[in-house]
Formats: sequence, structure tokens, C-alpha cells
Amino acid sequence: MFFTKSNRFNLIYLFMATFILISFVSRTVLLTYSFSHVSLTLLDLFKIYGIGLFYDFVAVSYYVVPFVIYLILVPNRVFNASWHRKLTIVIFFGFIFSLVFNGFSEWFFWEEFGKRFNFIAVDYLIYTTEVINNILESYPIPLLITIVLLLTIALFAFYVKKTMVLHTTFSDEKGFIARLKEGGLLLLIPLLFFYLLDQQNLTSVSTNKFNAELSKNGLYSLLSAFRNNSLDYDDFYKSKEIDTVLKDLRKLQTTKKITFTSDDIKDITRHYSAAGEEKHYNVMLVMIESMSASYMDTYGSKQNLTPEMDKIVKKSLFFKKLYATGTRTVRGMEAVTLSIPPTPGRSIVKRPHNHDLSSVGFVFQEKGYDNKFIYGGHGYFDNMNEFFSHNGFNIVDHNNFTADEITFDNVWGVCDGDLFNKSLKEADNSFAQNRPFFNFIMTTSNHRPYTFPKEHMSQPQLEGRDSGVNYTDYAIKKFLDDAAKRPWFDTTLFIFVADHNGGSSGAVDLPLFRYLIPAFVYAPKILQPQVVDKLSSQIDLMPTVMSIMGWDFKGKFYGNNILADDFIQRAFIGNYQKLGYYQDNRLTILSPDESVKSLEVEKLELKDVRYKQIPDNQADIDNAITYYQSANYLYKNNLTRHVKGQ
Repeated sequence: MFFTKSNRFNLIYLFMATFILISFVSRTVLLTYSFSHVSLTLLDLFKIYGIGLFYDFVAVSYYVVPFVIYLILVPNRVFNASWHRKLTIVIFFGFIFSLVFNGFSEWFFWEEFGKRFNFIAVDYLIYTTEVINNILESYPIPLLITIVLLLTIALFAFYVKKTMVLHTTFSDEKGFIARLKEGGLLLLIPLLFFYLLDQQNLTSVSTNKFNAELSKNGLYSLLSAFRNNSLDYDDFYKSKEIDTVLKDLRKLQTTKKITFTSDDIKDITRHYSAAGEEKHYNVMLVMIESMSASYMDTYGSKQNLTPEMDKIVKKSLFFKKLYATGTRTVRGMEAVTLSIPPTPGRSIVKRPHNHDLSSVGFVFQEKGYDNKFIYGGHGYFDNMNEFFSHNGFNIVDHNNFTADEITFDNVWGVCDGDLFNKSLKEADNSFAQNRPFFNFIMTTSNHRPYTFPKEHMSQPQLEGRDSGVNYTDYAIKKFLDDAAKRPWFDTTLFIFVADHNGGSSGAVDLPLFRYLIPAFVYAPKILQPQVVDKLSSQIDLMPTVMSIMGWDFKGKFYGNNILADDFIQRAFIGNYQKLGYYQDNRLTILSPDESVKSLEVEKLELKDVRYKQIPDNQADIDNAITYYQSANYLYKNNLTRHVKGQ
């Protein structure tokens, strides 16, 4: 028998033990699932479970705070009353249910992202409508809830039969002072953790990222994400004196045809000059959800998932080594629209004070273009409508689709086929007004739950992500076929680029293969097919497109013209905390504990990468600091704002 001594806090102690037990089981299940990626030496296992146990205790100490406060305050005559006992048992049962449910949730999150709860989970808690509907459409929820309920009942029945906790909990006669002493200690523990604990220092003991993630606790990671969703570069990363950084930026960013317009080092406005006649081609920019390079036969895949895009690429200006800046859609939008390296924390698209930035939207707007952000879902998600509507674009989202324009709809919005049909109509409207147009089109079908009309796919038997890729491939082919019948087709650039890769996990920090994405410009009457084999970044895409059109323009952009003979090959990749600078087969990683890691790429394949740590390359480190620190400083100090007529 346990808990033989009368104490109202016994229920808390039992709950804490249950929390740690379920966390242990969850960690073991996730380790087994990722067995082939995890380092399994005896020391590694000790770190995974030892550090994991510590964070489990930290997490549960936070979790029980409200109930502890309640137990301190409620008087004995109320606490020991029959009705209160029944209510408390129900609440305790609910707590157990929530722990089991969380274990299942962590499994599905790990399956999707290969990580514990993080910023993505924070977003999911904010955008509940889309997320809940996505879950309902993706998983057998009634069955899962039934399993969770049965496990909870079994665990609760064990407690009733094998312990005296329910009896001893409700026979407590402690006075307020005694309750305050015991409960106060339980409250002091999380308070100390909150002010003293730095999770990064403990969970970074392994270079294997799966090991590091397994040593975390999901709920604690979620709380940490809430607490640290914005990271100030100067407080967390290796930095230099800002004037030095801004002067170094000028050295890196001055090219033959791109020069700074002012001697003020805090003004990064650059003049992009071009020779010849300025063209006003229409632009249809399609940002493809989660389109990894590894899905395309063009990059070496043998799955034949994208037969149509593989054909289109051969007729296009193809940027074969272009890398995404991040692992979320909003990062891709930020990079293409603002032409800026990723800054730590959440994307600028989702931050406050992101209006009237130096955006390509304003450049096109000032050239007389009709700009539209076209999205098949509800653009309030991820703050997209707010961002685009205040940075040079009009909004066309789900609310602008009529009933007859929707043939298929799920939680994320209309299928890609319907989205493209709407985009063609919007282009027709702009053309009818005799205005060149720039349509930024964001697809969604290649996203869980991967539901869409399958009758026209080349491989309708496919399931999951593969089916999403294959359907999008079909929809893009039909989109171009339909566009070819329009009078504006011959004078239009069709730009296709992924927002990010189809996955973000890996056994190492910033796995390069997870950032390689397709990017190509299709315009058979304007551009000759060409494969551009230069290492480049999403931030370079639009400066390159505007240079193709011979534009003379100004902007506070970091991107350069990839086609220029003096283009400096480099790529910026990152997640919410790690910032990577990739150049000359070396990857420099800046971390939020002010550490720097210099790596050489020994092997880089479609689904694998191997790094070798090398002595610090000071030039790479200086460049990485220059780009990332300056980008953070300029945005934070409102120095990346758009100035009309720059």
C-alpha cells in the first residue's frame, strides 16, 4: 500500500509520478521509432533518460501549480465534503486522461516533424480551427480517443485498487499554515526552474539531434516556445560591434550593378541597375507547399512523382542549387517577398510591426502592376493577409471564391486545381484593365490530410505525401495548359518555387538536404531553357526575376541577381534558433548560446548529409554574423521600411 499517511497533497504526488511514468514510456516509444537515427551508446542512453527525467520533473512541477494553489486555499470542511471528493476525483481522472492524450499527440507530432513540441505546436494552438479540422480529417480520432479513454480507465482502476491515495487524500485535517508550508515548497520548485533553468545547455549535450530531442519533455518544450518565441540576436548569438557589422555588409553586398545609394551605413537601400529596355512581363509566382527537391526525378528521385514538372523544368530557367531559408511556409514567403535572411524566432510574416516593409510588392506596385496574393484557404492563418495586404498586395483568399469556383475543399482550403483556375480569372481581370499583373499564389494540396480529387493524377493509387506531390504535379500541368490559351501567356513569367522542404528533421543540425528546393521560371516565348548550377538562396529569386526584366529599381534587399557574373554563391538556412551560412562546401552554424560551429560537408545526397567538424573558418563566421546580425538589427530598429519612390 502507498500513501498511508493522510495528506491532501497525495493526489499531487501520485499525479507527478504518473506524469513521469507516461513520459518515460513516451520517450521509449519515440526512441524505438527513431532507432536507426539515434546514437545508442551507454552514455548516450544515460543522457537521454537522465536529462529526460529531469525535464519531466520540471514540466510536471509547472503543470500542477494551479491545483497546488487551490489545495492550499480550500478549507478542510469544503475539501473533505462528499461532493468535493467526487469533483476532485473527476478532475484527477481528467488530468490522467490529458497525460495519456498528450503521449499520443507527441507521437503524431514526432512522426510529422521528428521533434518535440516547438514553435509549430504553438502555432497550432493559436490556429485551432484549421488544426482541429486538419486532425479530424487526417486521423481516426474516435478510435484514438477510445484507446486513450480505455488506458486512462485502466490506470485509474489500478490506483483505486492498489493504493490508498483516494482515502488518505480526503481525510486530511492540516491547518492553513501547514498546508502553506508543504504547498509553498511545491510552488517554489517551478519558480526556481523558471528563473534559473536554461534548457538549451542540457539538451545540447549530444551532437545527434534525435538524441537531443528525446532528452526533452514535450510540454516543457511547448512552454519554452511560448516564452521564447522571439529571440533578440544581440542577447543570444555571437555578435560584433554594430557599426563594424554594417560596414562589413557594404563590402559583401556591393557588386558591379548593385550599389548602395547612401553613405549612411544604417541605410541599406541599394540601386539595382540594368541595361537595355525595361520589360513589364506579367508574373505568376506559384509557391508550392512542401515541395522537396527529393520528390523530383530531376534531382535523382526514381519515384516518378512529378513527371509533368520534370518536363517543364527542361523547358525553363532552372535554379538547381537554390535553398530555402527555413522550414515553414511563412519563412518562404518572407524570403521571397522581403529578400532578407531568416532572423531568429518566428518569421517576420507573423510578427507585429511588419507593415510597409521594403517588399518586392512595392517595387512592382510602383511599376504599375496589379499585385494579388491568392490563397485557397483563409488568409488570417499565419497572419498572411495582414502581412501581404500591408506590403503591396491585394488579397484574394477563400472568402473571394464563389460556390461554383469550388469543386473540392478541405480544412486548408480549395484544391490546387480550383486555386489555379481562380488565379487565371484574376489574371484575366487585370489584363482586361490593361494592367500588368503580379500574382503570388500559395498552394495547399501537398499538406496533410492530402485530400483532393484524384481522378486525373498519374498515380491515383498513391497515399499520403506522395499523393499530394503527384496531385500538385498534375494541377501545375493543367494550369499551364489553360494559361497557354490566354492572350497574355506569351508575355508572362511563370515562377515555381517551394516554400520549404517536405520535412525538417534530421540527425544533425540544419541538414542541408532538407533545404534544397526546386525553383524555375517557365516562359517559352521569353526565356531559353537553362540550368543554373550556382548555389543560391530563396532571397535571390525576385532580384533575379526583376533583373531578367531589365528593371532599374531600389530596395532594402539582401538578395542579388543569380545570373550576374559576379554573383557570390552562398545560402542562408535556419530554423527557429539555429542560423546557417553555407558557402564553398562549408556550413557555419550560429546558436543561441553564442556558440559557433564550423562544418565541412563530407557527403550530400537527396536524403542524407554528413558533416565533419573543422577548425573555425573566421571568414565564414564573420560573414554569417554580418548577414544575420545586420538583418536582425535593421528590422528591430525599423530600418527596413519602404520609402515611396526610393
